[in-house]
Amino acid sequence: MYSDGTAPYDQGLLDVGDGNRIHWEVSGNPEGRAALVVHGGPGSGSSPRNRRFFDPEAYRLVLFDQRGCGRSTPHASDPAADMGVNTTAHLVADMERLREHLGIDRWLLYGGSWGSTLILAYAEAYPERVTEIVIAAVTTTRRSETAWLYEGVGRFFPEAHERFRAGAGGAADLVGAYAALMNHPDRAVREKAAADWCAWEDAVLSGEGRGTPYTDRVDDTRLGFVRICSHYFAHGAWLEEGALIRDAHRLAGIPGVLIHGRLDMGGPLGTAWELARAWPDAELHVVETAGHLGGKETGELVLAALDRFAVGIPAARAKP
Repeated sequence: MYSDGTAPYDQGLLDVGDGNRIHWEVSGNPEGRAALVVHGGPGSGSSPRNRRFFDPEAYRLVLFDQRGCGRSTPHASDPAADMGVNTTAHLVADMERLREHLGIDRWLLYGGSWGSTLILAYAEAYPERVTEIVIAAVTTTRRSETAWLYEGVGRFFPEAHERFRAGAGGAADLVGAYAALMNHPDRAVREKAAADWCAWEDAVLSGEGRGTPYTDRVDDTRLGFVRICSHYFAHGAWLEEGALIRDAHRLAGIPGVLIHGRLDMGGPLGTAWELARAWPDAELHVVETAGHLGGKETGELVLAALDRFAVGIPAARAKP
């Protein structure tokens, strides 16, 4: 791994319209291969920890905070922040505007979980702007995937799921109910809903032995995260069901490395398998002992892929 302490040499807030400004920063080599880290969540915000996968001598690395989170403004924890202008299409347009703002012709995309969905949506819209893609923890935010995460997997965690359902008042549409609660005028109501949501997310990941990463989010960070997550998932990310896999042929010619843990309870391996079958130039690595958050082997595979692409070595066209 490389150091994540490399300070950005440039950063700012980009006006993307609708009253939103997204925070961005660039580190590494100004003359290096351009790469963009697309964070998960949605609503998690960027993390300097992602820098450790990129050789700072080889890459011009861009990190950014998607609308409503991190250091972007307005923050989704503010009830006045208009979520009607925070959709997948808006985020894809923001990424393209950021590319143009930074004067980048083409760039590599790296991310996972929700970041996977956004990477695929952007790359299928602008394939000519993408050099390579590396994804750890593949999701496409199909409604079927969301139904599994917030309903289906509950059969493995019945106690926690009962508490999660109780937090939504037993509503049939759990995600929609939480989205409504996160827009409640009473902050105490929003805080309880956010805590209940994060407790469920942690329950799903409890077998990975990584503590309580969702519950550990505090105050406005937690409120903004859950408001954005529930907003996106309640609307199926504004994507036609299955469209990202259906349209994966648009990625032809873009080398891709997909890395997924076989023990991922929140996002089962099937989605990564389907994508690898539909994407002509993708290779899939299944990590037998990893879950959604990955681990040592996942990190090593990400690092190897990014080091390979840094020197222009194409992905092997391994098919599942």
